[in-house]
Amino acid sequence: MKYRIATMCIALAVMLSPVFVGAANAESDRAQAETYVKDSTITTKIKAKLAEEKIKTLLDIKVETDSKGEVELSGNLASQAEIDKAIAIARSVSGVTSVKSELKIKTDK
Repeated sequence: MKYRIATMCIALAVMLSPVFVGAANAESDRAQAETYVKDSTITTKIKAKLAEEKIKTLLDIKVETDSKGEVELSGNLASQAEIDKAIAIARSVSGVTSVKSELKIKTDK
């Protein structure tokens, strides 16, 4: 009788272990999705604010946001004033923790 109960407990534990592992993975997947939504929200807010400025070259800026709210701006702009404006806009967005600029001034050839 004791062996039968022990065997049933072991069998039940083996059968339920994938359920617990799956639940842990679901939490991880949910966290990754939330991070992606947060990142893309920050990126979208920055792009929208850049578009509001109605300076054509600001629309050519590539904006990337990581899971920590760190933003990287890259692209070519017409002047240092436009670069400074783009950085200030990115810093003003809620959720941004830092801004790295890879922006350059266009050189006409």
